[in-house]
Amino acid sequence: MGEGSPVSEKSNDLALVRKVQAGDNRAFDLLVLKYQHKIANLVSRFVKDSHEVQDVTQEAFIKAYKGLKNFRGDSAFYTWLYRIAINTAKNHLVAASRRPTDGSVDSDEAEYFESASGLRDIADPHSELVTDQITETVKTAINGLPAELKTAITLRELKGLSYDEIAEIMECPIGTVRSRIFRARDAIDQQLRPLIDNTGSAEA
Repeated sequence: MGEGSPVSEKSNDLALVRKVQAGDNRAFDLLVLKYQHKIANLVSRFVKDSHEVQDVTQEAFIKAYKGLKNFRGDSAFYTWLYRIAINTAKNHLVAASRRPTDGSVDSDEAEYFESASGLRDIADPHSELVTDQITETVKTAINGLPAELKTAITLRELKGLSYDEIAEIMECPIGTVRSRIFRARDAIDQQLRPLIDNTGSAEA
């Protein structure tokens, strides 16, 4: 219960936003402190270089600060902020003529690790090799996804956002979000299935 309910989080954020809009810049500092790690984590799913991640994160907060006067509170502050961060990261990659790259992948990867957590715990050379192969396979699968699928599954699995929240951030219908997440999971599944099947038969 440490972080409070989503409703109280939204109202707390909105109270800080209203203070910023009234000229209290210290309130924005509190919002930065609260979300800087989450935003940096999100940006790192698109931007690989750690120095660039910090730059893009800072740029996202600057854009948020400048745009805060237009924030009406129709959506939660963090969904609005996530949208800015994603767009800033994508714009950075376009400007740098780079393709989006992912670091470690959301909990789709975590799900497979959870089921294979025994492999990690045993920590014998074969198990570590399998774990590494799963990690690399998931990264490759994610990197091969179109940007919209990658964004949808990152927000769902890494950030644990609801379909409603993702639809707000990506500015599309919920049905589109569900379809993108389904297709992303299916693509990852197809890449992982041979590896998992081989692991299972090796252990049998």
